[in-house]
Amino acid sequence: MIASMAKTLPRNADVAEQLELLADILELEGEAAYRLLAYRRAAALVRETSGLVAELALGGKAKDLPGIGKTIEGKIVEIVNDGEIHALTRHKALVPPDVVQFTRLPGLGPKTARKIWQELGVTTLADLKQAASDERLRTLPGLGAKLEERIVQELSTKRKPAEEARPLLGVGLPAVQAVVSVLREHPAALEVSEAGSVRRRKETFHDLDVIATATEPAELTEYFTKLRWVEKVAARGESKATVISNDGLRFDLRVVPSGLYGNLLQHFTGSKHHNVALREDAVRRGLSISENGVKDVESGEIFKTGSEEELYEFLGYQYIPPELRENLGELEAARDGRLPELVELSDLRGDLHSHSTWSADGKNTIEEMAQAAKERGYSYLAVTDHSHYLREGRLEAQETEIDALNEQFGRFRILKGIEVNIRADGSLDVDDETLARRDWVVASLHTAFERSPTERVLAAMDNPNVDCIGHLTARKINRRGPAEIDLGRVFERALATKTFLEINSQPDRLDLRDAHARAAGEAGVLLSISSDAHSTKALAYPDLGVGQARRAWLTNAQVLNTRTWPQITKLLGR
Repeated sequence: MIASMAKTLPRNADVAEQLELLADILELEGEAAYRLLAYRRAAALVRETSGLVAELALGGKAKDLPGIGKTIEGKIVEIVNDGEIHALTRHKALVPPDVVQFTRLPGLGPKTARKIWQELGVTTLADLKQAASDERLRTLPGLGAKLEERIVQELSTKRKPAEEARPLLGVGLPAVQAVVSVLREHPAALEVSEAGSVRRRKETFHDLDVIATATEPAELTEYFTKLRWVEKVAARGESKATVISNDGLRFDLRVVPSGLYGNLLQHFTGSKHHNVALREDAVRRGLSISENGVKDVESGEIFKTGSEEELYEFLGYQYIPPELRENLGELEAARDGRLPELVELSDLRGDLHSHSTWSADGKNTIEEMAQAAKERGYSYLAVTDHSHYLREGRLEAQETEIDALNEQFGRFRILKGIEVNIRADGSLDVDDETLARRDWVVASLHTAFERSPTERVLAAMDNPNVDCIGHLTARKINRRGPAEIDLGRVFERALATKTFLEINSQPDRLDLRDAHARAAGEAGVLLSISSDAHSTKALAYPDLGVGQARRAWLTNAQVLNTRTWPQITKLLGR
């Protein structure tokens, strides 16, 4: 967002896609895991970075970013100069294009796809379907009839044309907040606010809406269209404009009269369903609502206001927070004064899911993570590094390091956590004796999502050492759908075993999603709002998670980590 305009430079998403594709192809070729991890970590970082990484690479500064070294910086420069990473061009010629698509099918990971390709000579999706129909796949070790059935079914389904993925809230929110901040500094600006779906904290968005009032609307609009990151002005008038940023985001600015600010902000925040229901209810009481005010049909008087709060009060409602405006019962509750007092970011006392350099994908040391968490105002941080990186004495060595750091940090507490994998058979990949020594245990699904996910989660919750289930449905927004989890059974077992569930705040997870988190809260399950941070920067992700919790109607009391660690230990029965 803050990079200077560079029309020919590739966007971060394009750079990340090439790095990810290179990792996918190399994995099919059997490349070493550490190289694959380096490319995927770099791709994730590129997606998270606000400015154009290609511009940084040309200036030799991309390698200053954690996770991008000189080699990957050079590959980004290749994308800028030649359109594609040279190694990607070479390796694409070695691997048939459809074989990469094999890995997108349920149950087909890179190792299985490589086996089918190299041992059966199957190189196209059509050939794969035929091989599965002919029962040839089961001739390979580890493959069976069920996999063949899934492949035939998947490839027989008529696929809809791929829709363009909507950008993530984690990309749009900081971008629109930066724009709002810049516009507020302009001398003509009076009031400026984000609007639309991002203000409601929906997990994805189409465009980014900004509503403002100004002493000189034309001056503010002109200033907006000439901000240095603007690549294209799609539309412009005296009081409104649409621009496209150099990272492909679409911004709509509307400058409105001060006395109408409340009406317009409410209207352009939405949602459509909320606004339609609001208008229908108003009609029954002789009122007509539009973006230009509320008209009394009988008298012709029009109510205009600069305040959303005054607008809802005039209509006979409690103020309805933007996150609740989805026509999911909020109007009825607000009419009766029954809206909950929603959890706030400032309510969080600590973070119960984070990673350090003890995990191969962590970017910062425990000390750096703890210091950053302390600076956020937290009183504790659970370091929950992946269990498979803590073998052969590394767990004990990490415990020693945490003990020493706790002496150094005083009242701030670093918790000895761990994130264990729930295996395909429902067992955990760490023994009970080891888990019993940890302060906090998160159990998560990371593989084989189609293999009895509900039963596996239930089995994990039955283990008395498991405190929380991480990212329950294992979805990755725009990349992987949720596992088919029987939420009712999970909520029931969570209550019976006193196991907590998580709202994972990573931008592409936000798992539990809003509707599921609301159902969990209504069932009486306590949820943590955790960052799952793999860097100090990512400790800020709970801003998104709190938005998700607010969309789920959750209060302070329903969120586990609004409590102190001593209060949580009492709930754990320790």
